Amino acid sequence: MQKKSKTKKKNYKKPNNLGNKQKIYWIYGLIALILIGSSVMQNSNYEEMLPEEILSKIDSDNVKSIIVYTNVNEGEIILNNGKKYSFNNTSSLEKEIYERGFYPENKQKNTMITDAFWYIFPLIIFIGIWVFIMRRMSGNSGGAGGQIFNIGKSKAKLVNKEDISITFEDVAGLEGAKEEVKEIVDFLKSPNKYTKLGGKIPRGCMLVGPPGTGKTLLAKAVAGEAKVPFFSLSGSDFVEMFVGVGASRVRDLFKQAKEKSPAIIFIDEIDAIGRARGKNAVTGSNDERENTLNQLLTEMDGFGTNTGVIVMAATNRSDILDNALTRPGRFDRQIFLDLPDLLERTQIFNVHLKPLKTNNEVDKNFLARQTPGFSGADIANVCNESALIAARKNKSEIGKQDFLDAMDRIIGGLEKKSKIISPDEKKTIAYHEAGHATVSWMLQYASPLLKVTIVPRGKSLGAAWYLPEERQLTTTEQLEDEICSALGGRAAEDVFFDKISTGALSDLEKVTKQAYAMISIYGMNKNIGNISYYDSSGMNSGFTKPYSEDLAKKIDEEVSDLIEKQYKRAKELLTKYKIKAEELAKALLEKEVIFKEDLETIFGQRKWKSYEEEKLNELSSKA
Repeated sequence: MQKKSKTKKKNYKKPNNLGNKQKIYWIYGLIALILIGSSVMQNSNYEEMLPEEILSKIDSDNVKSIIVYTNVNEGEIILNNGKKYSFNNTSSLEKEIYERGFYPENKQKNTMITDAFWYIFPLIIFIGIWVFIMRRMSGNSGGAGGQIFNIGKSKAKLVNKEDISITFEDVAGLEGAKEEVKEIVDFLKSPNKYTKLGGKIPRGCMLVGPPGTGKTLLAKAVAGEAKVPFFSLSGSDFVEMFVGVGASRVRDLFKQAKEKSPAIIFIDEIDAIGRARGKNAVTGSNDERENTLNQLLTEMDGFGTNTGVIVMAATNRSDILDNALTRPGRFDRQIFLDLPDLLERTQIFNVHLKPLKTNNEVDKNFLARQTPGFSGADIANVCNESALIAARKNKSEIGKQDFLDAMDRIIGGLEKKSKIISPDEKKTIAYHEAGHATVSWMLQYASPLLKVTIVPRGKSLGAAWYLPEERQLTTTEQLEDEICSALGGRAAEDVFFDKISTGALSDLEKVTKQAYAMISIYGMNKNIGNISYYDSSGMNSGFTKPYSEDLAKKIDEEVSDLIEKQYKRAKELLTKYKIKAEELAKALLEKEVIFKEDLETIFGQRKWKSYEEEKLNELSSKA
């Protein structure tokens, strides 16, 4: 089947294209000959006048002008009635014309070649512009503009199996996801192993996960391991303003893939065409997108069987995809790619640190611990940013501090050294951040503190940075400690200055959302009960509440009580450790940045070890 399709491609496309070009060139040559012939005819169009007649016309005052060509023995006479005649010029004739008081105009006569050039030159320019436009419209020039004739062709980028160098070794972390896609690689390598038992090769595999987790990289690794051609494109590449273009591109894509079978089609951001079709959609508003989706469904399943072609798709919005697209038989597998944990971040750092020139103090385990919640793309950005920072400092190697500066810039933004802050404001910021640090240090379930800074970055004037615990489940006590820790800054202003500022805006926004979630979503309130008003289907528009006004009032009261209880708790902790908190604030005013080691000097060792710390100790002991 593969050989047949290749032969057909050679026998059909190449001769036709060559023949069309030859026909066009013959037409251009014919037009050029016609123009040359017309120019020659125009040059030989004038009737010749004898010398006696010329002199007679001059004597009768019937001549408007005479032109004598100095480079040839020829001339041209124009009568008063506008008629033109040529004549054979001689020295005696020219002398007699001068004797009669008529002075001819001397010129250089254009030769036939020169005349032909001036006739053909505009034609050449016109033909050149026309050929350029036609090539652009047909897509032969490789440009991105106006491919009118190929508008229904697929925009997929084909990477041949010889050009794919990415394998599973290049994909750090994602061990669970790699195990699942290894089965697809086995399908592509040896399909008979499964078909002889009556099994069918899966048609589709959906990669689902947050941005930057390595969905595209994993798909390329599958193609690299299986050694098959890889068609890559985005879901938006199917969408055009012209009706039927998307469906046509889907057909052309699968046609190309079947010719290269076995092959992988990778559609990134498939939600651009795979969004769920609604019953109440405005007529005609989504017809083109839905037609494209219908064609994709038909190609993956239905009347066409695409043997050896596996479709891999990626999205971070699987909840909005159409059920017909995600059902078994189309996308048979859904593989979830989560943000990497501590061990996986260590492996990712190991990959991205290889090309960098670092010194001995750079520890991948330490860097992994400083980047909770970072995706693979974020970690790659940290490594690249650290190299840029070290280069700006004219260093020969990248150091630990360069990585820390890179993290600060990515998380908090660029340091604003020019921002003017008054001494009173700086003191308020220092005590505010010291309040966060003190309260969180004394709470068992608060996230471990990494550092405290009063250096303004981005929109913030200061920050207490934590290492969030990577929990799968969160208890009521853990959420309450987080709320109390977030209120530590406002409580410190109240305790030390007996007044509050607007600096706690983001803290209050965070705790309000968290308190409402605890009561109305997670059912963590005895007075409201084990009820959740969260709508995972997204059908609730937000204009109506799924509970009565009386219950809404009760929820508001419980939220207020919960926040005030934790605020009172934060003030009590700050009052108890007021001297140490003040010592921390003064150290911040002096150094501007305080790390975990400085906090241990002031408060002593923290009583509780986090899960991250225990896991890191385990990794260090194994190393």
